[in-house]
Amino acid sequence: MKKFDLITPEGTRDLIYGECAALRSVGEKLRKIFTGHGYSEVITPGLEFFDVFNSKTRHYSQQELYKLTDGKGRLVVMRPDSTLPIARLVGTRLSGSALPLKLFYNQTIYRANPKESGRDDEFFQSGIEIIGGDTMKADMEALSIAAEVMESFEEDDYRFEIGDSGFFTLLSAKLGLDEHELDELREYMLGKNYPALDGMLAKYSDNAYAAATGRLARLFGGREILGEAEKLLPEEARPMLERLGTVYDNLCAIGTGGKVTVDLGMVSKSQDYYTGIVFKGYIHGYGMPVLSGGRYDKVLADFGADIPATGFAVNENAVANALLKRSGGMLTPAPDVMIYSEAGSLTDAIKHCRSLIADGLTAEYADLSSAEEARKLAVTRGIKRLDIVAPDGITSEEL
Repeated sequence: MKKFDLITPEGTRDLIYGECAALRSVGEKLRKIFTGHGYSEVITPGLEFFDVFNSKTRHYSQQELYKLTDGKGRLVVMRPDSTLPIARLVGTRLSGSALPLKLFYNQTIYRANPKESGRDDEFFQSGIEIIGGDTMKADMEALSIAAEVMESFEEDDYRFEIGDSGFFTLLSAKLGLDEHELDELREYMLGKNYPALDGMLAKYSDNAYAAATGRLARLFGGREILGEAEKLLPEEARPMLERLGTVYDNLCAIGTGGKVTVDLGMVSKSQDYYTGIVFKGYIHGYGMPVLSGGRYDKVLADFGADIPATGFAVNENAVANALLKRSGGMLTPAPDVMIYSEAGSLTDAIKHCRSLIADGLTAEYADLSSAEEARKLAVTRGIKRLDIVAPDGITSEEL
C-alpha cells in the first residue's frame, strides 16, 4: 500500500502561482545584475562525486548530504553547494583561462537539514565567483555587488554584516582545540549561544586567549569595535583588523552606510573553507541570512589551481518568500483579456488570441461551454475584459 504518494519529502514543497512568480522574479533580477557587471554563466551537474565536498579545506558532514551511488557503485551526492563544483570546473575545463575569471550561476542546491529546522532541503541558489585578481579589489567588487543585490529586493531596512574568518582561525589555534572541540566552538559562536560558549571556554581559563574568544564572539557594531578588538587580539591579528576597517570604510563610501555592521564573531556553519573577509545579508521577513559569502584562497589548490578567490551566494527561495509576504501573495498578475468563442468561431478566437499577444497583451482562452461560464471565470481570476468571438464579429465586455 502506498503511503507517500500525496506528500513531498521533508524539506521540500510544491511551488504554485505567486510563489513561482516571486522565485522567477528574484532570479531575473540577479541575472540582470550579474550580466550587467560582465559575469559569465556556468551550470554544474546536479550530481557530483562525494570527493568534491570532502577534504580539509572543503568539508561537509555526511549528515548534510543527499547520497546515492552511480552505475558503477561509486558514491555521489546531490549538489549541496555551488562554489566547490565551480572550483572543480576552474581546475579542469577552465584551466589556463585568463584571470580574473568572473562567473555566475543559478541552480538548485540540496542539503539535508535537521527536522523542524525551518530550512528548505531543496532551493535555488544564485551567486558569483571571482577567481584571481587583486585581493582587496576583488573583495570590494564582490561586496559592492552583494550590496546592489540587497538593494534590488526593494528592502529599505536590509542589514549587511561583515567579518573575517581569520579571527576564529587564529584564536582556535591559540586555544589548541582538536577537531571535535573546533566544531563545538563553531556551533556555539554561530548560534550566539553565549552560555554554552562560556561553559566551554571555562575549561581553558588558564589560556590567555579564552577570555578574548568569549569577548570577540560578542563584538558586534560599527567601526569602533575594531579598536576594542585590537586590545584583545594578538599582534598577528592587526592586518586583519586594518583590512576589515578599510572594507567597512569603502562600503560606507559607496552608499551603504547605516546598513553595514561588523561582526567579529562571524563563523560559517560547515563550509570551513573561508580564509578572509566573510559577509552576510538579511532582509525583513526572513530570520536567517539570504546572502552569504567571503574569501576562500585555499580551495582551488585542491583542484589543481592554486588561485585566490572570493564570491557569494543568494538563497532565492528565501528572498522570494519574503517578497511574497510583503506583497500579500499577489505577484502573479491576471491576464489582460479572457477570450470565449461562440459555435463556429474556434479558429477565429485562436487567431484573435494570438493577435492580442502579439500586441503585447496577455490573453487566456476560455475552454468553456458558455459565455456566462467564461464571464464568471474571468471575474474569479480578476480579468477585467472578456472578448466574445462569434461568426459575425468580436464583442468586448469590461468586467
